[in-house]
Amino acid sequence: MKVLCLLVFASFSAIWAQTAPDSAAAPPAMPNLPDETVVAIFGDGTKLTMGEFRKIFAAMPPANQQMALRNREQWLHQWELLRKLTKMAEDAKLDQESPYKESLAYGRMNVLATAEINATVNLIVVEPGEIVKYYDSNKQRYTQVRVKAIYIAFSDDAAASGASKGKRPLTEAEAKAKADKLLAAIKGGADFVKLVKENSDDETSREKDGDFATLHSSDNIPDAFRAAVFALKKGDVSEPLKQPNGFYLLRAEEVTVRPLSEVRDEIYNELKNIRSDVWLRGMDREAKVQIVSPEFISGTPAPAKP
Repeated sequence: MKVLCLLVFASFSAIWAQTAPDSAAAPPAMPNLPDETVVAIFGDGTKLTMGEFRKIFAAMPPANQQMALRNREQWLHQWELLRKLTKMAEDAKLDQESPYKESLAYGRMNVLATAEINATVNLIVVEPGEIVKYYDSNKQRYTQVRVKAIYIAFSDDAAASGASKGKRPLTEAEAKAKADKLLAAIKGGADFVKLVKENSDDETSREKDGDFATLHSSDNIPDAFRAAVFALKKGDVSEPLKQPNGFYLLRAEEVTVRPLSEVRDEIYNELKNIRSDVWLRGMDREAKVQIVSPEFISGTPAPAKP
C-alpha cells in the first residue's frame, strides 16, 4: 500500500514538474470569467464553474496556485484524476480505515480550528474612537527621526583586509577612538556635514551629506540604535554606536510624530491582534486535560505488578 501511494504521489509530482513556474516569467493572471461560466465537464457529467474553481484555487498552496494557472488544462486533468481516485476510495470505505480515518479527522480539526479563529477575528469590531484613544496614549510609538550619519569602519583583521585596498583599515579600538574624537569636535562646534565628507566610510550616505534614513520605532533596527535614536532631540548627536564592523555617530535632523491618518490602519490591526490574542489565550486556559497516565507524559514504563 505504501509503495502504491508513493508511486501515485510521484506521478503527481512528475505531472506538476512539467508545469513548474518559471521564476523569470510574469505571474499568470486568473481568467476573467463570470462565476457562473462552466469551464469543464468531468467524466461523470459533473460541471465545474469558474466560481467553483476560484474557491478551490483559494484553498491551494501558493506554488500549486501558480502551476494551476500556468497549465490550466493539465490542472483540470489532475483534478479529475483526484476525483476518480477519491470516489474509488470512498466506495471501498477506505475513509473508515486506519490510518486514513485518523488523517482525515486530524486534517478536518485543523481546518475547522483555523476557520473558527478567522471567523472570531473577523467579528472583532474596533471603533474609530478607540483608534484615536490608542494613538493619543502611544504617540511615542509613532515617533520618527530623520538622521545623518558618520560611519567609522573597523576590521577584526585590519592588516589582511587592508592589503588589497592599499590602506590599512582601523582596528576596533582605533575606530572607537576616532569616533570619540569626532564627537568631541562636533560638541565643540565643528561642522557635522564637513566631518561626514572627510571621515565617513559609508559612501552612500557620504555622497548625500550624511543623510542616512528616517527611522521609526517599529523598524527592525538594533536595540542600541533604537534606544539611542529615539532619545535624541533635534540637533542632538548620539554617542558612538557599535555595530559588527563599525561605529555610527547619528545626528537627529528632524523629530516628528507620524500623523494619525498615516498610522490608522496599523493601529486598527494592532487592536484586532491584541483582542484576538486575548480571546485565544482565554480559550487556551479553558482547555482542560486530566492526565490519568503519568507514564504517558514521562515516557517511563509503569512498574510491573507483582
